[in-house]
Amino acid sequence: MSIQPHLVLENLRSAGWFRPELALTFGSLALLLLDLFWKKSADRARLLTVSVLVVLGLAALFLAVQPSTPQTLFNGLLVNDAFASFFKWLFLLGGALVVLIAAPSRAFPPERIGVFYALLVAIVLGMFLMASASDLLLIYMSIELVSMVSFVLAGYAKGDRKASEAALKYVIFGGVASGVMLFGMSYLFGLTGTTNVLEFAGRIALLPTTWPVRLALILSIVFVASGVGYKIAAVPWHMWCPDVYEGAPTPFTAFLSVGPKAAGFALAVRLLYGAFDGRPGPLGFSETIAAVPWPAVVGVLSAITMTLGNLSALPQTNLKRLLAYSSIAHAGYALMGLAANSALGTQAVMMYMLAYLVMNLGAFLAVILVERATGSQTIFDVRGLRSRSTLAAVTLAICLFALTGLPPSIGFTGKWYLFVAVMERGLAPGGFWYAMLAVIAALNTAVSLFYYARVLRAMFLESPLDDTRLESPFSYRLLLSGFAVAVVVFGIWWTPMIDWTRASLPMFRG
Repeated sequence: MSIQPHLVLENLRSAGWFRPELALTFGSLALLLLDLFWKKSADRARLLTVSVLVVLGLAALFLAVQPSTPQTLFNGLLVNDAFASFFKWLFLLGGALVVLIAAPSRAFPPERIGVFYALLVAIVLGMFLMASASDLLLIYMSIELVSMVSFVLAGYAKGDRKASEAALKYVIFGGVASGVMLFGMSYLFGLTGTTNVLEFAGRIALLPTTWPVRLALILSIVFVASGVGYKIAAVPWHMWCPDVYEGAPTPFTAFLSVGPKAAGFALAVRLLYGAFDGRPGPLGFSETIAAVPWPAVVGVLSAITMTLGNLSALPQTNLKRLLAYSSIAHAGYALMGLAANSALGTQAVMMYMLAYLVMNLGAFLAVILVERATGSQTIFDVRGLRSRSTLAAVTLAICLFALTGLPPSIGFTGKWYLFVAVMERGLAPGGFWYAMLAVIAALNTAVSLFYYARVLRAMFLESPLDDTRLESPFSYRLLLSGFAVAVVVFGIWWTPMIDWTRASLPMFRG
């Protein structure tokens, strides 16, 4: 077989745009080798922490110097555009914060933290690929990279039965979702004759309108959506979420709640607006594909997801399970932006993912501080937290208010844009169901306030069982202060978030 020069040149050109991913790839391998050969010492964990931050920093440096022109890479396998870059910055920020949280958490023994860091970088790499993938094969491979490494880290705590149960359930649900998604991809390839998502819209438009073809197209889209729905923990693909969140090491649970979820939404937007849009307008997908009103379908999923998540969170006493069901509810809120089917809806999803990263990591950090001292993470363990660690109690309260969506908080900023995007469509002719979706979301916000208020009451109005002050490392105090300030500041000063997300809207569409 002869080597085609133009393909070699294309791959060399693409490699220049692929430098952030290459940094993460070689960085993950280097961390594994460092963990293997670095001598056991008191400073080993600290040196590994610095090393993983250097790897993430190199990826950020390469990402910052990339050209801004949208490009396809490796003959259409990947796209590099402002939309993908936004989510990549989000993944790097989330990864770096979780590294800083994990180091003093006591969730990982010093002799095992190096492998955790290496695998965490591998997940960040998979999320990078999810945000940029424009081919079904690479979409599948990137999701599997994130999923398989997550299976390992969910059960990373040796001898912990809950961790083992979490990993097993995660593997079972993940395997089923993966198989269903791959089956749907095979149908899409059979119908369109291509695996490149940028070519789907044009080829779908040329398909016959007979009912067998329509049925096959509908099934293929539903099956592929199942794989994405599993990553974002939307109903009915949410069942793995509570058990995995409870059983996994808490720093990894914090990362799992924000990183893969944001990657799933990036992929959902890429598929809906890049593959199935029918080119009706800027960042809007076709109102009907195979005679199915897909925005309405997404709207129904949004309403069911937020309602089930919030109602299931009401009786929870374990904070990690409570935040797991809360995470499901927030996936429902974010789906409102997809259902809006507009540029504003897409921008709202991006803003909400950014807001959710800040407020959810802040909440999990407070839970980790309590778990670090008590070995547990129930509502009963945060009773009287105001007297044991005022900073942790105040930060957790601010983050819970933000998760509710109350002003002035970054959560209010994100949720406001979601409501505006939906109501913009609701006020248009025929938009009654959009208005109903907004009403359902408002009612769900009221429900969420109830279970968040239970935590606030325990922290500020109930007496602690133990008056001993919680020991908190300086890095935790710094992070808690930073999360609290960021949640409030960006709830008042919206401009940076608006400008960044608006500038990141342009998407390569072929």
